[in-house]
Amino acid sequence: MALWPFGKKNASTPEQHAEEQEAHYNDVPSQAEPDQTAPGESPEAGDDRPDPIHDAVTGATGPYDAGQVNIGDFDFSDFSKGLLDLGSLQIPLPMQSEVQVEMGEQGPRMLHIVTPHGRITPVAFAGRTSAGQWREATREIADGMRRDGLTVRVEQGPWGREVVGEANDRLIRIAGVDGPRWMLRMTMISPADRADDMRELGHEVIARTFVNRGDAPILAGSPLPVALPKQFAEQIQQAMAKRAQQQKQNTQPDNQPTTQPGSAGDTGNAGQAG
Repeated sequence: MALWPFGKKNASTPEQHAEEQEAHYNDVPSQAEPDQTAPGESPEAGDDRPDPIHDAVTGATGPYDAGQVNIGDFDFSDFSKGLLDLGSLQIPLPMQSEVQVEMGEQGPRMLHIVTPHGRITPVAFAGRTSAGQWREATREIADGMRRDGLTVRVEQGPWGREVVGEANDRLIRIAGVDGPRWMLRMTMISPADRADDMRELGHEVIARTFVNRGDAPILAGSPLPVALPKQFAEQIQQAMAKRAQQQKQNTQPDNQPTTQPGSAGDTGNAGQAG
């Protein structure tokens, strides 16, 4: 599957430990680089190579700035059959993928794109006016992975540094891109033997993603607001109602008759593409 370049419409040319820690790393606002640093020293700390400067407006690939580039001008039909529109993020879903909404106690907690190779978790943040936000985030993410006992390395991807952690035959890769007043981060998690395919597909998704920062004042480092599509929101409301009813019944005395409406799981498949 070819990653670059994309064709515009009517253009003249025509293509379980690591998983448990994923949410923790998501909360932190290529050839591998060998780890030759002293114990306790972060390998990325001694690498002063600048990350590439990404052009989110006129660049050959995304991620694109949705405020200045129209996703309707692009043809992703060779890669995707559906668009996931979250307001601040527009993501063409890969073939044979589905969307999974992870539920927390208070409602939706995280959204995943589940693929045959693993899953991708997209998050967009308000960015600074100056560059370097992702570079700083990689240090925090890598340190957190080490504290959790993962084997960590830093690789150079198409957009710069990617933090890779491995434990128990599971691999978690976190890539980020600084855009105009926003930062995009994609977390890819997969079995170790599918990591190469997951990396390639994750890069494909990043390269086709559009970020809508909007004009509202948002503190740098804060997640951009997400608006779930109507069908997702309805399914989530139903799941939360079932969970509330089940919890209410579980608190009833044992001698009180109850009816079982069926359990509401922590995650639910909310849509499918391809």
